[in-house]
Amino acid sequence: MSTAILTGPPAPGSSLDGDLRSLGFDVRIASGAEEAGALLAAVPAGERVALVDPRFVGHLHALRLTLTDPRFPAAAAPGALTAQREARPALARALEAVSTTAGAAGSDTLTDAHGLTDSLAEALDADGVAVHRPQLGTLVATVPTDAEARHEARAAVDAVDDEAVRLRSAVKAHDGFFTTFFISPYSRYIARWCARRGLTPNQVTTASLLTALIAAGCAATGVRGGYIAAGVLLIVSFVLDCTDGQLARYALKYSTMGAWLDATFDRAKEYAFYAGLALGAARDGDDVWALALGAMVLMTCRHVVDFSFNEANHDATANTSPTAALSSRLDSVGWTVWARRMIILPIGERWAMIAVLTAATSPRIVFWALIVGCAFGACYTTAGRVLRSLTRRAKRTDRAAQALADLADSGPLAGIAGRALARTGLRGPGFVLALIATGALLATVLARPFGDRQTVIIAVFYAVFAGAAVARPLKGALDWLVPPLFRAAEYTTVLVLAARSDSPHALPAAFGLVAAVAYHHYDTVYRIRGGTGAPPAWLVRVTGGHEGRTLLVTALAALLADRGDDFTLALTALAVAVALVVLVESIRFWVSSGAPAVHDEGETA
Repeated sequence: MSTAILTGPPAPGSSLDGDLRSLGFDVRIASGAEEAGALLAAVPAGERVALVDPRFVGHLHALRLTLTDPRFPAAAAPGALTAQREARPALARALEAVSTTAGAAGSDTLTDAHGLTDSLAEALDADGVAVHRPQLGTLVATVPTDAEARHEARAAVDAVDDEAVRLRSAVKAHDGFFTTFFISPYSRYIARWCARRGLTPNQVTTASLLTALIAAGCAATGVRGGYIAAGVLLIVSFVLDCTDGQLARYALKYSTMGAWLDATFDRAKEYAFYAGLALGAARDGDDVWALALGAMVLMTCRHVVDFSFNEANHDATANTSPTAALSSRLDSVGWTVWARRMIILPIGERWAMIAVLTAATSPRIVFWALIVGCAFGACYTTAGRVLRSLTRRAKRTDRAAQALADLADSGPLAGIAGRALARTGLRGPGFVLALIATGALLATVLARPFGDRQTVIIAVFYAVFAGAAVARPLKGALDWLVPPLFRAAEYTTVLVLAARSDSPHALPAAFGLVAAVAYHHYDTVYRIRGGTGAPPAWLVRVTGGHEGRTLLVTALAALLADRGDDFTLALTALAVAVALVVLVESIRFWVSSGAPAVHDEGETA
């Protein structure tokens, strides 16, 4: 239960008391400054508290947006202010200062001062507490000062259906074409149905995962009926995937755990479906594990490009470029916005394509369509970002450089090499060194036969140059490409070595290994987004870093090349070990984390 303090008795006929109680607040009324301070101090320190002007007139949803959103330590709208645990001390200080001022003026009635909550919000800002002010749009939130203004405010409230506004705002502002026109028109009503029955976004997210896993199982049957059922269930899973976020926005039930589950389960669902298609194809005698792993590698590398670019540039100064200006001009032409969203094959379009092709064609066609479409989208977005980076004059921050270093996932070998090379004075641009290392490794892996010992030597070279690439802050124009290059090097090395192995089960084992490592890399992204920083250093050391794992896999290939299925067993053991370590630590962190509540509001990939 949260507590709302009305700074005076509500106006006759006001529904404010009932509205606050319907939002879960225990309503108390203060007759003056001293009593308001006492009521505030009596509220347990860990609870949310709100101060509301009794003259407030507005929509219930305006109060909900202002007073119940868990993502912000403090929030305010005209006539209403709320503070969570971390902002409570600053609110107490602000209220004491305002009360002292009111007492000096000879008044103990808090409503005598017009704009009390505005004054308190300004005091919180001055005290270093960021106060969120929600965009209310057509919703009304005001403090009328006389009868005529109150009548006009009530008429304005009656003129706007706040439930319709609430339903519209439940839909993500920037979504793909398929999601916007084929899912959201009805999924928002499913979200409202869930909210009215007390279901949580996490429960809907879990239902989406289970549906996708059943779809993967249907695909694994390898029969046409199974493929058709898999396609239908995949669409149902995606509807639920949209519903969980809409439910979170509709009911303002945001949480750290919810954001993590939503993002993590998206990848788990997609990659589990890839595995199901590969198993189904194998039942028909068609081995598509290499294509399944290739699709996963491409998708993960594409996402790392997105994450790295955003982390490198979202707080950059002087962040301008002709390419960005052109993009802004194109945004004014409506059809170009949808066209550019569709050609990158975001998650809605991608899942729709996978579902239809699964039901109508074969797994091999599904994977080739996925690889071609995603490769085109990746080239399009990466080329645009490279042009922006080369043409903009931007100074990147230490925070951005640290985020890129965390995303690089460099282990002990890279650290030793980087420090050794730094002492010799051998340094260079991070992007150039990472490109040289990745290019040399992939060229060797592709050119040399499986198990060739020269590959191990080049893997050592890769580890050394990878360390040199991150030896100094990644603030160069193209240094945001360093983490994607490392992902491409590691994942592709595993793919190629498994594909060239004589063992028929090496590719499924490699699929499991890359999935486990990719989970670790996604988890790093979600931690950074949640404001909690990268995973602990011990986790990176234990898992070896990207260069350590790459060197280990190449060494295993050289040592076990002539020993039958031993390479497959080694990949399987490595996959299980990495998965156990990263999953246990990830679950421990997110269950016990004090990270702020976050939720995806615009990612479409």
